[in-house]
Amino acid sequence: MFQKFYPSHYVESSYVIPYEKLYEKGYRGIIFDIDNTLVPHGADASKEAIELMDRLRKIGFSICFISNNDEERVTRFNREIQAKYVYKANKPSTKNYLKAIKFMGTTKENTIFVGDQLFTDVYGANRTGITSFLVHPIDKHEEIQIIIKRRLEWIVLKCYARKRKKEKMKTDI
Repeated sequence: MFQKFYPSHYVESSYVIPYEKLYEKGYRGIIFDIDNTLVPHGADASKEAIELMDRLRKIGFSICFISNNDEERVTRFNREIQAKYVYKANKPSTKNYLKAIKFMGTTKENTIFVGDQLFTDVYGANRTGITSFLVHPIDKHEEIQIIIKRRLEWIVLKCYARKRKKEKMKTDI
């Protein structure tokens, strides 16, 4: 029932994903959500985010940001990074995931998505047919509508954890 919301991978942070290994596996593009994925909600690009984007470019990745925020917010975050971006993306609609893929010159098969929300970020990536990484939100202080969604996400993540545990048990035999 909840599988359409399950991420391909669930990790602590955008900053611990093994990007070099992903590149070795043939991935070439990364679409990132911004708020609570790379920086706290509304924050400018941090030193850590800028360094990560520099590292990814050196590895050989194309990068694109996709956000439901307005243009001013995304442009401000992107000022020092200078990557392609899509604002007012209407996630989980697939339209702007596909636009990001086109911007990067990649394909669904060699692109990954990294975000912090199941019902917008991961669901949209899954609907588009790209590998999804769910990360823990950076900041625990969020707007009320996101807090409500997080409680619903918790239910889905409990089911996801049970599924992963069963899969691990099968591979251990």
